[in-house]
Amino acid sequence: MAVFINSVGSISSQKTFDNSEFLDEITTYNDNVITVIDPNYRDFIPPVAARRMAKGIKMGVTASKIALNEAGLENVDAIITGTGMGCVQDSEKFVSTILDNDEQYLTPTSFIQSTHNTVGGQIALSLQCKGYNFTYVHSSVSFESALLDAKLQLENKEATHILVGGIDESGAHTIKVHRLINHIKEEKVKTASLLDSKTTGAVFGEGANFFVLSNEKLDNGYAELLAVSIYNTLPKENLQETARAFLKENGLCNTDVDALILGNNGDIEYDTFYNPLRKGLFKDTQQVYYKHLCGEFNTASSFGMWLGAKILNTQKIPDIVKLNDIKPSALNKILLYNQYRGENHSFTLLQKC
Repeated sequence: MAVFINSVGSISSQKTFDNSEFLDEITTYNDNVITVIDPNYRDFIPPVAARRMAKGIKMGVTASKIALNEAGLENVDAIITGTGMGCVQDSEKFVSTILDNDEQYLTPTSFIQSTHNTVGGQIALSLQCKGYNFTYVHSSVSFESALLDAKLQLENKEATHILVGGIDESGAHTIKVHRLINHIKEEKVKTASLLDSKTTGAVFGEGANFFVLSNEKLDNGYAELLAVSIYNTLPKENLQETARAFLKENGLCNTDVDALILGNNGDIEYDTFYNPLRKGLFKDTQQVYYKHLCGEFNTASSFGMWLGAKILNTQKIPDIVKLNDIKPSALNKILLYNQYRGENHSFTLLQKC
């Protein structure tokens, strides 16, 4: 059966929590670590409960409720989440408490809330959803892993509506470690000109992006999810051939793709992985990027899918995300390609519904 993206919910470093807008107002940064623009969480979570929630939990619960409200659903058959680091702030807090208190007199709250499946569990509790609940922790393909699981269940009629999301938050100690190993740029960068940077490392970010996937199309649906593929390793010289094979499996060729969404993050060493597609197979295709808006994090590709779904739904591409000036004659099919530091490559194919 076909799989449709019927609604979206996004919390990012842009004002994406308002689904009535589509990158109408752009927030620019001059930094190497950026944070999300918080909505009024009280509109979605009771204040008493919100006080006990870490930032990642609040982002995930709120983004999921935005998606559910737009789909007009009170519950779903399954909740599937992807996260690279989980609730890392609580993890850091618990480990720091162990050290500061000499492993004595510890409260378990931070430990309980530090597990990777906390967000999925909190969403289920808020909905009283007793269905399938699974969290994938597969580095930078965590979200794609969740997406594949949901797609298979919907295609096999094991569910009708599934809530799928990608969540990652920033933690002070984790950011410090990434700085030490040069995964984050040393210098502050104007995000609007991220790809002009000639240094290694990325601008790090955080965010939560949720989608209601269904095998029933709603009238206000966003897109159809045609295919997802994950590759742990993929040499640059094989990239074009792999992209061709992926499209061929779905009865398409490169000229059928109206827009290509790429995961460039300004790292001069690893952005070269996008060149075979940018300068080769899709050199005559509209190209789009997004990590200058949301930053780099393990599930940043979920923001890429949010962008693709919004483009197909609105039938417009905001100027801020364009990599070239090639205007497509139509916006029917979009291909997303992402990788992180040369590993965990993914292709996702969306179609107008």
